[in-house]
Amino acid sequence: MRWKKVQGQGDMEDRRGQGGGMLGGGGLPIPMGKGAGGLGIIIAIVAALLLGGNVIGGGGADSGFSPGGGLQPAQPAAPGSQTARGDDDLFEFTKFVSKDSQDMWTQVFSSADRQYPRAPVVTFTSGTQTGCGPASAATGPFYCPADNKVYLDLSFAQELSRRFGAPGDFAWAYVIAHEIGHHVQAVLGIEGEVRQKQQSDPGNANLYLVRLELQADCFAGVWAHSTYERGVLEEGDVEEGLTAASAVGDDRLGARSPEQWTHGSAALRTEWFRKGFESGDVNDCDTGSVDV
Repeated sequence: MRWKKVQGQGDMEDRRGQGGGMLGGGGLPIPMGKGAGGLGIIIAIVAALLLGGNVIGGGGADSGFSPGGGLQPAQPAAPGSQTARGDDDLFEFTKFVSKDSQDMWTQVFSSADRQYPRAPVVTFTSGTQTGCGPASAATGPFYCPADNKVYLDLSFAQELSRRFGAPGDFAWAYVIAHEIGHHVQAVLGIEGEVRQKQQSDPGNANLYLVRLELQADCFAGVWAHSTYERGVLEEGDVEEGLTAASAVGDDRLGARSPEQWTHGSAALRTEWFRKGFESGDVNDCDTGSVDV
């Protein structure tokens, strides 16, 4: 990616070196190992309140929108400019992606005359306390709806390459954008509605969760589309994102039975990230009819 250092704190809450966590809480994580109908209706109801229209698609010009426009193009990378290497550079890269993706969502909400509350992005090492309970490196990146924060152990960026076979800076960018997507779902009320559906229909609890995760993948793709339009992407970046989406598919992580899935198969995850990237329109992120 053609990225540049963000001045100031940005969206970051840096807890690296502080420690304090043991086991993961009840957030929405990227899966680290083994591991529901109605989401489309939920999106329609909540988005209708936010946007005054049908965000699922099929509506007229007043009901749909594309977040690709409105943002300032990134400056071309200067010779010798930064690449995401080392802990400090990785932190700065994470800050850039967080700001860039949340700037996009700010534009999206603003186009609907609504305010987007930005999510703090917490970076930590070893462990930390969260509104969803203690977290450790084993938890993986996750979003905590209890405190509306994204939690990232930067060591997972290296794990993407070493353990999951998904190298490249855009692989890590996909992970960040996916978790920001969960924040958008929480802001819209989708996450809370899905949790209610899981409680009332426990037999389909995992299916509801898979649909929630795939929508976050699609939202990450929508952001990736905006970076393409603004000249931020470099050759091979999209492939890095697709590889990362595939690498964290439930079937790639040992959950062979669809009944065990909580995030979706490698094929589904790449399909929905690609869908968001190719359209650049959240109207195409309705995962309510997905079945596993």
